[in-house]
Amino acid sequence: MAKKQRIDKILSNLGYGSRSEIKKYCKQGSVVVNGSEVSNPGTQVDTENDEILFNGEEVIYREYIYLIMQNSVKQEPCDFSHGRFRMNKPDGYISATTDKYDPTVLDLIDLSYLAFEPFPVGRLDKDTEGLLVLTNDGKLSHRVLSPKKHVPKTYYAKIDGVVTEEDVEAFLEGVVLDDGYKTMPSQLNILKSDDESEIELTIHEGKFHQVKRMFESVGKKVVYLKRLSMGNLKLDESLELGEYRELTDEEVKLIEER
Repeated sequence: MAKKQRIDKILSNLGYGSRSEIKKYCKQGSVVVNGSEVSNPGTQVDTENDEILFNGEEVIYREYIYLIMQNSVKQEPCDFSHGRFRMNKPDGYISATTDKYDPTVLDLIDLSYLAFEPFPVGRLDKDTEGLLVLTNDGKLSHRVLSPKKHVPKTYYAKIDGVVTEEDVEAFLEGVVLDDGYKTMPSQLNILKSDDESEIELTIHEGKFHQVKRMFESVGKKVVYLKRLSMGNLKLDESLELGEYRELTDEEVKLIEER
């Protein structure tokens, strides 16, 4: 069955203006549905089958958006067209929709996207950079974050201390965190073993501060952390910290792949 919604809600969610502004546009004759002007902002519209024009241009309706961000230091919001997006998250931003004390990743998002009420898929710590996906698709987010799905997430990290093959074996077996929880097997790849080591780590769950706590369990400390991928979706290195763009249909599918 086709889904009907109020025309003012549709246009407001798509960033054409507030509900009160859409009401004015309707009275001015700016909104046309199936060839007829719509003066009543409460008019129910079939988003799948009805043709909607705003100031003579076709309105392309969509229910969900998907963004990718390069998650970091405070920056000005970027202006991008509607769509699915990923972000390169900067250090210093909270992976949340609101916070009383710190800026959130939504502070980096253009107002036209905020009308869709996007939220981060999972979290990155305030001091962690890298791949962050934002969407308003709750079902996709649930599937990606479900412990039953075991969607892999890969991180690059700098470690204070010499990372050894014994650590690789311990992570593969699962380590016990400070609260007594034993982690699922994870894949630790040593890129450099020295007083400050460099590694890549792939985990299949998302406990609070998990990567940091895993290294603490073997007597070492994470000094820099960056998420490289989620599922088979990799960070777009062309994105500057704090920048984002829409995801393609193919990239959305990659998020859930293992």
